[in-house]
Amino acid sequence: MGVGGWSAVVFSAAAGLWLASGTEREKPVLSVAPLSEVQHLEADVAAHPLDPRPLRELAQAYLDARSPGLAMSLIEHAPAATRREPRVEHTYARALLDQGRAEEALATEHHVLDACAASEDGRDVCDAWLIASATRRADILRELVQLGVEDAQAHPEASAIAYHNATREARLANFVE
Repeated sequence: MGVGGWSAVVFSAAAGLWLASGTEREKPVLSVAPLSEVQHLEADVAAHPLDPRPLRELAQAYLDARSPGLAMSLIEHAPAATRREPRVEHTYARALLDQGRAEEALATEHHVLDACAASEDGRDVCDAWLIASATRRADILRELVQLGVEDAQAHPEASAIAYHNATREARLANFVE
């Protein structure tokens, strides 16, 4: 086989690969419909890097878009004072849980609850919703860790058991005489 034959083989292989790749465009990083909302939140974080509110809202938008890695990276690269804000840490705990790191998420939720308890006037930093949410999530995470589950999504049966154990209530029986 001469040079012309090899050229034809290489050209045919390249053409086959090109045709097999298709004409589909690249996929976006986030698969959410209101992409403009995420873009607006990203611009807000860029404009106010020390404000924890837009950082938390953007991280939550990433979590809602099923991109916990982006949320974690955003929070981990934020200034330390912003990262330590209890609401931001609470969002970070959710990202850790979604990444399959239940034990770290539990430690983060405990840190949120400790920060809320340590503040003189907890109302300015920690409202009742944050305390209730962090407490509930910490209870569920504690059950997950006790069952030896790091990744709740990989073990849905054990996660359901942990959720049931953490959220069940004790009820008194009504006795009718």
